[in-house]
Amino acid sequence: MMSNELTVFIVDDDPAVRDALGLLLSIKGYRTAVFASGEDFLRAWRPEWIGCLLLDVRMSGLDGLAVQKKLGELHSHLPIIIITGHADVSLARQAFKAQAADFLEKPLDDVKLFGAIEEAFSHAGAAQAEFQHREHTRRLLQNLTPRERQVLDLIVTGQHNRNIAPALDISVRTVEVHKARIMSKLGVDNVADLVRISMLHKART
Repeated sequence: MMSNELTVFIVDDDPAVRDALGLLLSIKGYRTAVFASGEDFLRAWRPEWIGCLLLDVRMSGLDGLAVQKKLGELHSHLPIIIITGHADVSLARQAFKAQAADFLEKPLDDVKLFGAIEEAFSHAGAAQAEFQHREHTRRLLQNLTPRERQVLDLIVTGQHNRNIAPALDISVRTVEVHKARIMSKLGVDNVADLVRISMLHKART
């Protein structure tokens, strides 16, 4: 599945609902992918997917809220539109607390459905840019040697060269050389940017 194509991912254990939604959205020009269970979707999920997820709440096996929680743990940026035929305030509160983009009741209103999808798609570009930036940072950090990672980890804790040297049993001059190489590999020219890159990466992993 191409990572740069906006897709509506449909997860519902009712084949009639899956077929109806798939047909409706396809007729409207949306690219779709359907899954019969939360387990199937999670097995197939890729972090580069963009678009939105139409997720039924009440399903056999993993229910929609469990799938939503798992995607949160995976740091997925795919907007989730919860769909249910058994809506109540408690359920809606749980869904929105877990960052659902919208909450729609069955039978689905076409206007509300298309509006929710378009709203989710409007955020897809930002999510994709975030993913690409994260991957770029990860690749840059992978270019560091184990020793350079050790030096970087100490730098971001606020340690100075004179403190890093004895901690790693190397000279201050060697620390300076490692620091210069780290900055070159990461494309930065100051310690503040080193800290920013390192902290952003740790926050996303």
